[in-house]
Amino acid sequence: MKALSPSSVLIIDDHPLFRKGVSQLLALNNELHLIGEASSGEEGLEMAKGLEPDMILLDLNMKGMNGIDTLRALREADLAARILILTVSDAADDLIAAIRAGADGYLLKDMEPEELLERIVEAQRGRIVISESLNGLLARSLREETQAAERSITPLTDRERDILGCLANGLSNKLIARELNIAEGTVKVHIKNLLKKLKFRSRLEAAVWAIDQNLRQQGTGHGTRC
Repeated sequence: MKALSPSSVLIIDDHPLFRKGVSQLLALNNELHLIGEASSGEEGLEMAKGLEPDMILLDLNMKGMNGIDTLRALREADLAARILILTVSDAADDLIAAIRAGADGYLLKDMEPEELLERIVEAQRGRIVISESLNGLLARSLREETQAAERSITPLTDRERDILGCLANGLSNKLIARELNIAEGTVKVHIKNLLKKLKFRSRLEAAVWAIDQNLRQQGTGHGTRC
């Protein structure tokens, strides 16, 4: 059986020592291959367009084009890369802003190196990752929003509830499609619809809210669970 090629990774961070540390960390795992380092958002955006990495590790607090602006620009460029925020900020505003701008994960730089690498690998395999210490913070913020918006799963179809359960388990579109035996394009349509019904702007928000609502692994109506 032919071995899978390692996933290509681009680091965008304006701290040289941190970039060096992360590059050394990535070298410890054969599923990951560093293909580039950028010291600014502007440089990172151009490198991402040229290299088309599988994953981008992005800092938030950078001079010039900050992490949120860079993240939005990367998403507008329609790159297929999974984008993880690596930051020192545990502020709720930064976390929510990153998620709403399209981040696939949010990890704190003060994590133990072994745990950080493990979470990066999880993300590379299609999982949504957030530092454990931030899950409660995000859930509380979304809970407060939910009370104001009177959010519930009542408007969702059975299939949308299935997919929401899959999101709560951190699955990517590709993995959801495989688990539910449907096309990846169909998954995207269902996610777009359920986000609109639940008044969320990102899949990660929906995933964390679903976990908080104990909706994980609660596929309904099709006999299939993620």
